[in-house]
Amino acid sequence: MNNNDYIAEFTVYLELELNYSNNTISSYGNDLYHLSKYFEKKDILNLSVRDIENYLQTLNDFSPASISHAISSLRTFYNYYIKLNKIRENPMDTIRQPKLGKHLPTYLTIEEVDKLLTIHVNDGFSARNKAILELMYATGLRISEVVNLEFKNIDTEECIVRVMGKGSKERIVPINDIAIEALNIYIKGYRPNMLIGNAHNYIFVNNHGKQMTRQGVFKMIKAECFKKGIKKNISPHTLRHTFATHLLENGADLRIIQELLGHSDISTTQIYTHLTNQKLKQDYLEYFPRK
Repeated sequence: MNNNDYIAEFTVYLELELNYSNNTISSYGNDLYHLSKYFEKKDILNLSVRDIENYLQTLNDFSPASISHAISSLRTFYNYYIKLNKIRENPMDTIRQPKLGKHLPTYLTIEEVDKLLTIHVNDGFSARNKAILELMYATGLRISEVVNLEFKNIDTEECIVRVMGKGSKERIVPINDIAIEALNIYIKGYRPNMLIGNAHNYIFVNNHGKQMTRQGVFKMIKAECFKKGIKKNISPHTLRHTFATHLLENGADLRIIQELLGHSDISTTQIYTHLTNQKLKQDYLEYFPRK
């Protein structure tokens, strides 16, 4: 077996025996894909603790939460192959999880959003990128929800999108006219030629005409931020944070934001009240005349 076979067998185990959701399985597979790519010429079942430590050093630019997730994914992967008697020890046993702590999520200002979404459409990729960014800012969708969108999920007449979120819970999110227009330009004007003979219903496609990946969207957002001079550490989730923060700043009810984001617990949504309170304090210190 090669590394891809190991990963494929493991993801089948996650699906059939642990009954994990597609999104969870995808996140585990993504972590293992990066490991396999780094050790392209090595058998990942025979990695040493030093190998793992060297690999984790390459993730220093990732958030502590992402690194923690990667460590958990690898630990579960190696434990599975210990159960199968393919390996004797788990190289992750001595690896410690990073301290996560409490931190406020990064979000974009209105001015930064305007910069990011100002894309001159002159080909299929610029049309696709604008449609993705407008949709993500307008709806707060998770990156996994965006790449898995099919035509059946979007109703441009009713201006709504139906998404299957965490826990296989469907929710309906409204879309604004600007995002609808960007989607129509991409879907009607460019997507057919981008398929390159492929036939599928996924809305967003890559340069091979296949379903766009989460990694592809991540790279696209990074590239657009670099071009626009936005120096914050931006990820696809930043647009979700921005969507929620801007709604709250403009008076939206927290319960409505919870529904739009698909949060099962209101406490998850309450992080955005800390963001707006922080901005309130900053504005007070900046603008109050008696200092």
